[in-house]
Amino acid sequence: MKILVIEDEPGLRENITTYLNTDGNICESCADLETALVRLTDHQYDCVLLDIGLPDGDGFTVLDHLKVDRKMEAVLIISARNSLDDRLKGLNIGADDYLTKPFHLAELKARLMAVFRRKTLNTNSKLVFNEIVIDVLARSVEVNAESVILTKKEYDMLLYFLANKGRVISKNAIAEHLWRDEMDMQDNFDFIYTHIKNLRRKLMDAGAPDYLRSVYGIGYKFVAP
Repeated sequence: MKILVIEDEPGLRENITTYLNTDGNICESCADLETALVRLTDHQYDCVLLDIGLPDGDGFTVLDHLKVDRKMEAVLIISARNSLDDRLKGLNIGADDYLTKPFHLAELKARLMAVFRRKTLNTNSKLVFNEIVIDVLARSVEVNAESVILTKKEYDMLLYFLANKGRVISKNAIAEHLWRDEMDMQDNFDFIYTHIKNLRRKLMDAGAPDYLRSVYGIGYKFVAP
């Protein structure tokens, strides 16, 4: 993917671009509204990460610009502003998702992959990783052309690991991404282990290698050979 990060905080901007500038992605960045509008006029991107609190103007202007120019970039708003009004405004005028700061970079990447998939479903609804084929329209999974029946959490977990393949993902990040408000009802992270064990078993029973690795004291990693 070609990604534009519009974020005025230097440390966060650098962390995001470094994290995303892998797996064949091209990640560019800018720190103000004026530069962002020039970049979006002169270049085509797959996805835009947009901070709406920019030093020289309202980031919502970017959404208006994309709409007027009939551009098709997927837009994920990243903002410290967590009011319902801001979230609804962003989504109503063209953003594809809204992520509140602070956030885990793994969560950011998974959300970004999700909005990009939704934007491109009209051309290709299937994600392929070695022998694993995921049809995101049908929410179905095949391994070696054999159907694998996953629960909703197992399916969402598989997509999350594929979006962050090769990276160590903490148990807390997994829980926040997949369970969110339900986390408050959990005393520990044992429920994550149960879902990962079941996902691993189902994939291996269908002939996939054991891609899931436990990283002691931290979390898990989906190994990408």
